[in-house]
Amino acid sequence: MQRHDMPQSVDGFLDIRAMLRLVRQNLGLDIAFIGEFVGGRRVFRHVDADAPVLLREGDSDLLEETYCGGVVEGRLPELMPDTARVAEAARLPVTRTLPIGSHLSVPIRLSNGMVYGTFCCFGHAPDHSLNQRDLAVMRTFAGLVAQRVDRDLQAESLLAAKRARIRRLLDDGGPTIVFQPVFLMDGLVPVGAEALSRFPADPHRSVETWFTDAAEVGLQIEMEHRAIANALDAYAPVWARHRVQLGLNASPAAILAPGFLDLLAGTPADRLVLEVTEHERIDDYADLLAALGRLRERGVRIAIDDVGAGYSSMSRVVAIRPDIIKLDREIVHGLDTDLMRQALARALVDFAERCGCKVVAEGVETPGELAVLSELKVQGLQGYLLGRPAGVDAMERVLAQGARRFEAMADAG
Repeated sequence: MQRHDMPQSVDGFLDIRAMLRLVRQNLGLDIAFIGEFVGGRRVFRHVDADAPVLLREGDSDLLEETYCGGVVEGRLPELMPDTARVAEAARLPVTRTLPIGSHLSVPIRLSNGMVYGTFCCFGHAPDHSLNQRDLAVMRTFAGLVAQRVDRDLQAESLLAAKRARIRRLLDDGGPTIVFQPVFLMDGLVPVGAEALSRFPADPHRSVETWFTDAAEVGLQIEMEHRAIANALDAYAPVWARHRVQLGLNASPAAILAPGFLDLLAGTPADRLVLEVTEHERIDDYADLLAALGRLRERGVRIAIDDVGAGYSSMSRVVAIRPDIIKLDREIVHGLDTDLMRQALARALVDFAERCGCKVVAEGVETPGELAVLSELKVQGLQGYLLGRPAGVDAMERVLAQGARRFEAMADAG
């Protein structure tokens, strides 16, 4: 027999196995299975039996040598209480090797009309009590299996499309990187930027969805590492002319993956801010803290992104002890008109001050928000009010303007 690996299922196989057992025990037969037709072979996808049997999930046989093929092609009847009385069945070697004394089999027909395979039950001995009512039960359960298979195949198709879309993006060198400037509150002087990923407009998906899809199809690490590599490559001319920082986003999984430190080789580590993203749960911090410790030894500063949103953000802050806390835009939005947001922001700023952390507010969009953040003594700012994400050339212009502003402030001082 040849082996065929079992495909992944969205809902798992337990429900189908439960249906197999229910039907088999109700009919009083020895073995029940779902067989899929693949390239001229019948592959066992699900098998249920009380005792150990020769049939194993993933095994396959030539379709023409099976009862399944004979039933679908019309050479064998769906109901055979005694296979010895059916000449075609008696001719097949499997009748004697398993052995098969009684047999019921019905096609599993999908919504598109395609025959996926068959639902079969058989006993080692003849059973003359089997009748058309039993066959009707088999057909009912075959219909339920067809619905499950339809869902699974649709899910597999969607996953394949996601993987192809992301693979195409990566093969084309994506994602594209833009830079959003980060400003000091004192004088609104630009001190660097955060690198942000951008994706094709067609099909339209949010940045978060692209990364979520990448994780779903096993390409998250490659996507994150590529984004970091692209950001460092694009920012190199900026570092050649300006001593400014660059913020890079990375999930704990990306930080812990092989090759992460190699990505940062040759870069001015003391100008890097690694923003640990907060979109996944961390159950064990030991490995992550060790990795962050090695980065700190090189001079990299650690930030926690989107504090105030996501999974247990304050627990993460306490565990990682970052150099920088980035206030989530949901806290900053409407800060000047919302006393509860002000109270939360004030508490976070006070917490950061006591812990020796700097605070950067994200999503600053109005003068009112800026005024409150100034009153709270937030050290850094980022948002559309001050600078939108743009290409590296635009970032160069922002830094040049900032340098002139800094010189003017120094002269005035």
